[in-house]
Amino acid sequence: MSIERSPLALPFPAIPAISGVTTRVARARYKNWDRCDLTFIELAPGTTVAGVLTNSKCPSPEVEWCRKALPLGQARALVVNAGNSNAFTGNRGRAAVEAIAARAAAHLNCQPSDVFVSSTGVIGVPLPIDKAEAGLDAAFTAEPCSWEDAAATIMTTDTFTKGATAQAVIGGKTVNLIGIIKGSGMIAPDMATMLGFLFTDAAVDPGFLQAALSDANGRTFSCITVDGDTSTSDTVLAFATGAAGNATIASDEDDGADAFRAALQDVCHQLAQLVVRDGEGAQKLIEITVEGAESDASAHRIAMSIANSPLVKTAIAGEDANWGRVVMAVGKAGEPAERDRLAIRFGATQVARDGLAVEGYDEAPVAAHLKGREIEVGVELGLGEGRATVWTCDLTHGYISINADYRS
Repeated sequence: MSIERSPLALPFPAIPAISGVTTRVARARYKNWDRCDLTFIELAPGTTVAGVLTNSKCPSPEVEWCRKALPLGQARALVVNAGNSNAFTGNRGRAAVEAIAARAAAHLNCQPSDVFVSSTGVIGVPLPIDKAEAGLDAAFTAEPCSWEDAAATIMTTDTFTKGATAQAVIGGKTVNLIGIIKGSGMIAPDMATMLGFLFTDAAVDPGFLQAALSDANGRTFSCITVDGDTSTSDTVLAFATGAAGNATIASDEDDGADAFRAALQDVCHQLAQLVVRDGEGAQKLIEITVEGAESDASAHRIAMSIANSPLVKTAIAGEDANWGRVVMAVGKAGEPAERDRLAIRFGATQVARDGLAVEGYDEAPVAAHLKGREIEVGVELGLGEGRATVWTCDLTHGYISINADYRS
């Protein structure tokens, strides 16, 4: 299956090395393809970890493994497999995760619980242990690779590599934060997202790192959707090596805590946007802002109702300002809304107000806006101060083509 690069793609950024992190890739040959599909990332002793994981009731063994390991707060390695999600594979899937963790732990002379494992790809096919172990052995002796090589290796239906970087100043020391992510379809994050991995040389207590990541996740990854489907494997992990030498951040009162939180959210925001830009078959990036709701949570649920509506997404794909479909999505959200207070805009142009169309509004700027690659939809409810912004993409024939052929 050949997939064209998304027209919304952005170039991979210049990402700095993170002291205490070494990345290698190898070919485990999980699928019949000519590319690397196993990523092995070694982390220096003392690295702390935090994570957010899918709320799917059918999680992969990798998610369950990470969920048990995260409370310990320490990490020495990350192994990512692409092409096989190992989800819904019973005891064989669990045995594969245990074998991967054990082999990496033996190589690093650490505990298996210090090794974090993620897999992505087809559901229902057990991950072959022999290929995983052979791939790991190859990765152990491979030359260190670039962040873009690592980002390419974790991809499945993605059409471009995705990475982000930011800096923060903590106690006079500049620390780096970077991230790579994969995700294109089965995107409706419920707690976490696709597979995303963040790294920093800052010294951060695992409890604070977890709080900061959970907060950033709620404002970024949990505000995107491509198709309304939450993966069995969704995982975001953050690793802090402490190599920058700053005084460890353990609470919001510590020097640099606000700056670190802001930089972490910045990286997560960049990565979340990249996933939507690479939505399967996407031609347009859509930003939906809901204001005037009874609460922020209510605004978020309404915005996601609009973002997940196939009717809204296909209308925008067809460059049709069918605001009636937005009204429909607001009404079905199950949140407080009053028809006669509702206002809707496309771009900067108000198309509906007080429950009906704006008389004589100029369609020319609306049509011009909808022909662009980046679309804005605004909704005002007139009920309170609640506000939320979410991001999605249009729904095209390309999405159907990709997913109809996914297992072939």
